[in-house]
Amino acid sequence: MTDAEDLYDQHHIAFLETIWGEGYLSPGGPAEVSRVLDGLNLRGKRVLDIGCGSGAITLSLAVDHGAAQVVGVDVESPVCAAARERINAAGATDRVTIQQVAPGPFAFDDQTFDVVFSKDSIIHIPDKDFLAHEVFRVLRPNGWFAASDWLISHDGAPSPEMAAYIKLEALEFAMASPARYRAALTGAGFGQVSLRNRNDWYADIGSAELAWLTGPKRAELSNTFGRDFIDHSIATWTAMVRVLKSGEHCPHHIRAQRPG
Repeated sequence: MTDAEDLYDQHHIAFLETIWGEGYLSPGGPAEVSRVLDGLNLRGKRVLDIGCGSGAITLSLAVDHGAAQVVGVDVESPVCAAARERINAAGATDRVTIQQVAPGPFAFDDQTFDVVFSKDSIIHIPDKDFLAHEVFRVLRPNGWFAASDWLISHDGAPSPEMAAYIKLEALEFAMASPARYRAALTGAGFGQVSLRNRNDWYADIGSAELAWLTGPKRAELSNTFGRDFIDHSIATWTAMVRVLKSGEHCPHHIRAQRPG
């Protein structure tokens, strides 16, 4: 996450929710969240959601997955406001809270959470070693880190195609490789570290999203969000699909356990 100006204003939030579903600012919806959590039992657990966005996932962790308490954190005011409105409307303020935070250490005591979750947001946190140590610190013994994130397939400089895509996104991406994530988590003390490549899945979905953006809905989308905005979004998706198909852009599921 970043301390720059808000990257997701209400206009951007509405556009992403049009693609990915109300309350979702990254692909896959509830089904992908369930896949990230596959095999973990959240019932009765205390959960931290890093990069809660507009709150649908944070709410789902409690309502659909049974967590006793969920704390969603994000650095951006617009998404926190949208998330709080969603939690209030659902009548879930007794189980779910949203906190706007500043970049840096988590404002939680050691061993506060049973599970730390994140969905496609830690790409905005450049220092993966610092992130891993902070997640380890706030987890209780035997607690789990379960996340998805957007990774680059290799260390070192991105290809010209990837660099062009990142520039179009203009979201201050801090992509790291699977090897970099594994080293950060292992170095922080985690065990049972696993990474699962989701490139094939999102290469197909991203291509379908691009076809939708450029198809019969294009005129309606341009009327709703502005022609320049949609034209830029199409350019971004075109560049993204190119690096997804090359395999350089490789979303992953990430799992690690703090030993008991």
